Amino acid sequence: MARTQAFDRDTVVRAARTVFWEHGYDGASIPELEEATGIRRSSLYNTFGSKRGLFDEAVQSYLDEVIRPRLRPFKADPVAPDALTDYLTGLWDAFGNLDSMPATNGCLLVNTARESIAHDSAVAQLVAEYRAELASAIRRGVHAQRPASLATQTDDLAENIVALVIAAFALARVDSTQARHNLTLALRLAHD
Repeated sequence: MARTQAFDRDTVVRAARTVFWEHGYDGASIPELEEATGIRRSSLYNTFGSKRGLFDEAVQSYLDEVIRPRLRPFKADPVAPDALTDYLTGLWDAFGNLDSMPATNGCLLVNTARESIAHDSAVAQLVAEYRAELASAIRRGVHAQRPASLATQTDDLAENIVALVIAAFALARVDSTQARHNLTLALRLAHD
């Protein structure tokens, strides 16, 4: 007779998400995942199929609970004129809090793009879709802030801001000061 699952799946996924965010897919060992989640290897494999299955759920949790709530104001109709400023300021504040995951570990998906797992076509597509979602949100924010701008100007400005945001996420682990500076530059671009 099979044993009843004695843990909350969402809690386990969140704990694993933290391990993957801190150590990356390659660096996250099964013993670390066992310790963080409080469940044994056999339960991890029985529930998620593999380390990769757990990673996939952790990434989905990251998108649903960390990324998309920050991007939600860009989905409003109409987008508020200060949505972009609020988004960039919120990131700037998060990067200033050295106890926050963004300040110490950047972005789970940006980090994943630099790992060997990024060669997997499904992971590469997921990272590309995340970047596209971020770019679309920022483009909507730029348009709301500058409704009279030409579409090409909006697109160019949005692409520059996206590049600065992604660079900030990539730098967060090694130079939080420069990461925040990138966000300051993004704010200046948004207001020029």
